[in-house]
Amino acid sequence: MSGRREDWLVGQLPQAMLAEDFFVRFVSLFQAQAETLVQHADNLEHLADRDLTPEPMIRFMSQWLGLPGIDGSFAPDAQRRILGTAAATLQWRGTRRGIARLLELYSGAQVTIEESGGVYEAGEAPAGDAWVRLSIESTGPLEERDLVRLVLDEVPAHVHVEIAVGGRVVWPAVEDGHEAEVEGELAS
Repeated sequence: MSGRREDWLVGQLPQAMLAEDFFVRFVSLFQAQAETLVQHADNLEHLADRDLTPEPMIRFMSQWLGLPGIDGSFAPDAQRRILGTAAATLQWRGTRRGIARLLELYSGAQVTIEESGGVYEAGEAPAGDAWVRLSIESTGPLEERDLVRLVLDEVPAHVHVEIAVGGRVVWPAVEDGHEAEVEGELAS
């Protein structure tokens, strides 16, 4: 609540106009219309606070962080938790730690990750393509294709990805000897 008087706009009229009913009613119309704008301005500082902001703003803010979006299938407290974790783990994006934490939040299930990555002395890195295998028991409220899209968005582009859900490989999905597409894009 602001420190404004209830008649904040009408109260600014000169005394002579305040004595005229027409002017008071006329300015009151503008005050009523402006009240919502003023309330928005009063709450502006709270819009970026994940604990206070309205749900649609949470989904919008998640896109600022590069998340594909948080839809309404997640409870409001889960949406806020995902946003907060994504913001706190942004520096870990694309790493084993960051991917595991993000997938655990979205799915609610434990994630197992095997990978070929690491930090090596010059010339001692293993030969071959970089790869990562993710195993998760459940996708939670996500559909499998959404989980795949989330993983492919987080894993560096040059890394070969394999995703298993409930012990079944869902990516790369092979159809008639070719990798299946996710939203028109092939993953390597």
